[in-house]
Amino acid sequence: MKTALWITEYHPSPFLPMTIPVLLFALLIALLCGALFHILRGGSGWRLLLYFGLSVLGFAVGQLVSVWRGWHLLMFGALDIGMGVIGSALFLALGEWLSRIETTNESGV
Repeated sequence: MKTALWITEYHPSPFLPMTIPVLLFALLIALLCGALFHILRGGSGWRLLLYFGLSVLGFAVGQLVSVWRGWHLLMFGALDIGMGVIGSALFLALGEWLSRIETTNESGV
């Protein structure tokens, strides 16, 4: 029996839903990555807040890349901790490098 072209079989998603506990665990891991980076690099309280923000953003981007590309490094339920930590480390390194640029108030004239 032939089926119509617009009727497709149902394929459940291979990804588990991100529940509130999973999101809180991801936030905890991202904040720990930011705190560890701050311990290694040092800086003021404002820099700690910068590292926290960059780490959370990088962890989220790493998780999205993992889902989008199908790359799974260290899965813990629905959470890909490995790709999240890699994304967090990349964002922290890039953000720290960009934040170290100093401006001069001297006139070149």
